[in-house]
Amino acid sequence: MIESIVSGVRLLLAVTRTLAGICLLGSVAINFANIIGRYFFAVSIPWAEEMMLFLMVGCVFAGIGIVGWSGRHIRMDVFVSALPPRLRRTVEVLSDLVLIATCVGLAVMAWPVITMLASLDQRSDTANMPLVIPQSALPIGFLIMALLVGIRLITRGTARGGDGPDRIPS
Repeated sequence: MIESIVSGVRLLLAVTRTLAGICLLGSVAINFANIIGRYFFAVSIPWAEEMMLFLMVGCVFAGIGIVGWSGRHIRMDVFVSALPPRLRRTVEVLSDLVLIATCVGLAVMAWPVITMLASLDQRSDTANMPLVIPQSALPIGFLIMALLVGIRLITRGTARGGDGPDRIPS
């Protein structure tokens, strides 16, 4: 059963890693096209800055699940690393549970904004993109991170504990 869950995690990580890469490459491509247009043809792409921003947001929130799975998110662990191993593991588990609760809470709080943007069909200024698309990246990313941290806790323990994952599974 654990192996099938970890196989699902591998698939989810591959999808999110690919999506983050596509967003990053798309942002770089738009930036490159805008530079070429501006400096060689004296014409810039009016929606380029907005789309690059949306793609970078997509890249970040597609990738936070990978960071959560590997346990490499930012944390204040100077105090925790000085604790004895058993107490350190307990504090790390509590820290991961707080992370999961925070991610779920942020996703729940983002939902009314997403539904309002969808119902009003609010669009970005220059790209005319429905704002529900880039705004949806936040709760989706947070929920994926919460799911992956929860699965990590169930299947392998804490990321920094003795039996935690040292790397992203391939």
